[in-house]
Amino acid sequence: MPFSSADIAVINTPAVLIDLDIARANIARFQAYADQHGLHVRPHIKTHKLPAIAEMQLAAGAVGITCQKVSEAEAMIAGSSAITDVLITYNIIGEEKLERLKAVSRKVRLSVVADSEAVVNGLSVAFQGEAGPLSVLVECDAGANRCGVSSPEAAVALARTIHAAPGLVFGGLMTYPPAGAEEGVERFMTAAKAGIEASGTPVPVVTSGGTPSMMHAAEAPITTEYRPGTYVYNDRSLVARGVCEYTNCALTVLATVVSVPAENRAIIDAGSKTLTSDLLGLTGYGHVLGRDDIAIDQLSEEHGRLVSSGPIGLAVGDKVRIVPNHACVVTNMVDAVFVFGEGMEAPEVWPVAARGKIV
Repeated sequence: MPFSSADIAVINTPAVLIDLDIARANIARFQAYADQHGLHVRPHIKTHKLPAIAEMQLAAGAVGITCQKVSEAEAMIAGSSAITDVLITYNIIGEEKLERLKAVSRKVRLSVVADSEAVVNGLSVAFQGEAGPLSVLVECDAGANRCGVSSPEAAVALARTIHAAPGLVFGGLMTYPPAGAEEGVERFMTAAKAGIEASGTPVPVVTSGGTPSMMHAAEAPITTEYRPGTYVYNDRSLVARGVCEYTNCALTVLATVVSVPAENRAIIDAGSKTLTSDLLGLTGYGHVLGRDDIAIDQLSEEHGRLVSSGPIGLAVGDKVRIVPNHACVVTNMVDAVFVFGEGMEAPEVWPVAARGKIV
C-alpha cells in the first residue's frame, strides 16, 4: 500500500519516507535465496537503524543482526527484546568502548572482529574477567583493500592468537569483499579455513556481505552467513548496478519545490543535509520518480537544483519524491522517518533509534 497523495500533502518536507510493503518484499526475496542455498542471513542494520525493521528481518528468518559500532548495538538492543544475537564488524579499540562492549555482551550473544594482534590483546585484557569468553572472528581482506588480514596465512596466525588469548574464543572468519568477488572469497576463505582446522581449531562461521553481490553469494560456497544491508531499502546506486528496479526502492526523500527561477530549472528544499553528496560513481544526486527527464545536478546544504533539457513543468509548492544515490547515509541524517504499509491507517513517524551512533 503506497503513500497516497493525501498522505504526501500533509507531510512537512524535506522528509524521508519508508514503504514497509516494499521493504518486506526485499527482505523476503533475499531470505528465500539464502534459504534455498543453505545460507544464514545476518542483516546489517546500518541502512535502516530501526529496531522494528530488524524485527521484521528476524521474523523472516535472520539469525541475528550486524552492527558497525558499539553505540549502534546499544541502541538496537535497547529498542527490541527480539534482538539477542549481534555481530559488530569493526575493530574495537579503547578502554571506554571496551567497557561498553562488555555491558553489551552481558545482554546478548555477541561476536566481534579483529585484524591485528593489537586489537586481540585489547579485547583479551577487557574480557578475561568476564563470566564467559567473547567470540572473535578474524577479518580478512578478500579484495576490498580496507580492513582485514591480507593473506590466508595471516588469518591462520591471528586465529591461533585469538584461540590462545584469555577471555576470548575463536569465532570464525569474516570479510567484506568488493562486488563480484565471490571467486576471491572462495579462494581466500577456503585456504584460511583449511589452515586453521589443520591445527585442530574448528571454524564455525564464514561470514561475507554486501548487497550488490547478494544474489551471487552462493557462488562462494565456503560462506555460511551473509550480511546484506542496503537490500532492505535499495537505492539509485543499486538500480544502476542492475540489482533492483525503482519499484523495489522502499526509501524515498520527499521534497518541495521552493523556487522556479528559470523555465528549465527548479530548486527543492532538500540539499546535501538530506540527499547526501555521495555519488558512488553516478552523475547527479538522485532520481526523481516519474520524471526521467530531470537531473539533480547540484546540491548545497539546504538546496537541490533540478534541471531538464526542456520546460521543467514544476511550480512552487509542488512535491517530488526522490530515490537517493545512497540510502544508508540518508537514514543517518534524519531524526525520524515516515513509514506506511499494509494494515496501517495512516503514516507513522518512527524515530531513527541508531542515528548518529558513530562510536
